[in-house]
Amino acid sequence: MSDEQRERQRLDISRHAVRLFAEQSVAATSGEQIARAAGVSERTLWRHFRTKESCVGPLLTKTIDAFRAVLRAWPADMDLTEHLRAAYQPLLESSSSADIDAVHTVVRLTRDDPALRAAYLMLREHAEDTFAEVLAERMGVPADAFEVRAQAAAVNAVLKVAADRLAHDTAETGITPEMLHRHREQLAGALSLVTRGLSDRRGN
Repeated sequence: MSDEQRERQRLDISRHAVRLFAEQSVAATSGEQIARAAGVSERTLWRHFRTKESCVGPLLTKTIDAFRAVLRAWPADMDLTEHLRAAYQPLLESSSSADIDAVHTVVRLTRDDPALRAAYLMLREHAEDTFAEVLAERMGVPADAFEVRAQAAAVNAVLKVAADRLAHDTAETGITPEMLHRHREQLAGALSLVTRGLSDRRGN
């Protein structure tokens, strides 16, 4: 199986896991049920995922990857908040509407399930490395410098709060253009505070 096929299979398993979690709760869902719904063996399931809660990873990664992509595309001569208002989407453009709904469902579920929340927060913690790399380049200092790691952690916290709020707001109606605009503005506004004073030596 190629890496691409493996990732497609992981994503398919993730979709079925989220559907089952939403329908019958995380506690009531077994690995066997997830595997059966996804049309794979339990052995295959556990080869891809260490726990049933970690099955949500491929879907949740979509929202983190969307922010990574827009951060990496941050022009040298543009303020971050201006760039976010122009370019940021909560999920990659290739994501289907079903995947968008599934991601928001997962985020809502993490509020009441500690194990699911732990898996979610672990993914976000790993994303900080990417944030630190981009911020370090802007600041002209090493990526492991304290000020860079602190900035990256602050950016990550803002993104988590914004994602939680968007998931909550879309619970009844799904995402609308108005909600997306408000989400983008809230994210840009909060990040303007935590990245205030950020050095941009490339633009000087």
